[in-house]
Amino acid sequence: MHIKEGGVQLVATTRANLSPSFVLEFLRRICTIVKDYCGFLSEDAIRKNVVLIYELLDEVVDYGFPQNTATEALKQFVVNEPTVVTPAFYQAKPLFSLSKGPTGVFKSVLETNRTDGKRRDEIFVDVVERITCTFNASGYIASAQVDGAVQIKSYLAGNPPIKIKLNDDLLIGKRDAPYGHLDAAGGGRGFGDGGHMVVLDDCNFHEVANLDSFDVDRTISLVPPDGEFALMNYRTTHGFKPPFRLHATVEPDPNSEYKALLTLKLWCEVPTDKAASGMEVEIPTPRYVQRVHCDLDTSGGAGGPAGGGAGGAGGLTGRAGRAAAAAAAAGAALQAWDYNEKTHLLRWKFKKCPGGSEWTLRARLTLERPYSPGLRGEVGPVNLRFTIPMYSASRIALKYLQILKKADKNYNPYRWVRYVTSSNSYTFRT
Repeated sequence: MHIKEGGVQLVATTRANLSPSFVLEFLRRICTIVKDYCGFLSEDAIRKNVVLIYELLDEVVDYGFPQNTATEALKQFVVNEPTVVTPAFYQAKPLFSLSKGPTGVFKSVLETNRTDGKRRDEIFVDVVERITCTFNASGYIASAQVDGAVQIKSYLAGNPPIKIKLNDDLLIGKRDAPYGHLDAAGGGRGFGDGGHMVVLDDCNFHEVANLDSFDVDRTISLVPPDGEFALMNYRTTHGFKPPFRLHATVEPDPNSEYKALLTLKLWCEVPTDKAASGMEVEIPTPRYVQRVHCDLDTSGGAGGPAGGGAGGAGGLTGRAGRAAAAAAAAGAALQAWDYNEKTHLLRWKFKKCPGGSEWTLRARLTLERPYSPGLRGEVGPVNLRFTIPMYSASRIALKYLQILKKADKNYNPYRWVRYVTSSNSYTFRT
């Protein structure tokens, strides 16, 4: 059995009849340990930390039997210093390369042991969400789900206790079912108006989480262990707005029966102060498509389908015309396309896709045989891949992060909170 992480294959073999889930979880724990100590898991990181990794594996496994996979417990057995490696995708790359970015931080847990004055106490909290969404051919949602996690990576010396507060209007499935029929006038927490609530179908918490006051004020107390861990995993199918909508049409070319016109309109419906980065739209085409040529524009980016402003009323002149031309040029600089003739896959790429924008791709397909109405059913389904920094699709939020170290009133470590929403499977049927 094996798993793949960071371009590295981790393989486990056994002669015994073991549970596959146990073996896979053990391999994932090894991945986490390597990332906790080396900052990142990659071929380069393993090459530069081979002695340290052997040292860790010697403590994790004895004669093939797992012994200890706790990052904090392994610290006392580690002698070698790690070499933290910066991932390759943080270095120079092509303008339109797809880079989703990591969800963690590249730093070793051994940093908390430093006594040379260079130690930096800090804690990172990431709200990471992945969207699974399928739209039917009419553009309506067929299925939608958000899987999220509140991930913590602590570099606080002495492991002081912390407290995290979530939304007051958070409703968690069956956990809060007794309150579900109360309205605002019925006392209690007023969960009757579900339209304005953050509703989770279910969730689970890490074993270190103290939930004594969670049902009262949505606070979680804990003593964070060393290394990265998921404080809370959750899932929701309620009340979240898909960040993107797309409409596709396929029509015959009036100038040639061996050509077809494919038009894609994409709407980014996240708030205007957010933007998706490294987005790709993948459009599979039939095998009898020989060539593709595309035209890109952002005619509705600032003012809706008519193009916005005076342009919809019959042309722009003077200053308004120059502004529109500059906006169109800026929009063109943010997108590109390419077509792979071997795989028959058309890719529409965005360096950045701001919230509230509208984009159009017009593709002329050259066919090996005359156009037929069945071509529409052979184009697609269209898949989107994207990452939206500082955006939470479920609307779950961290209200505050407190570090409760009463012994030192001047203790004020760095606290970092980040939101990342990305696509897991985002599909439009055509």
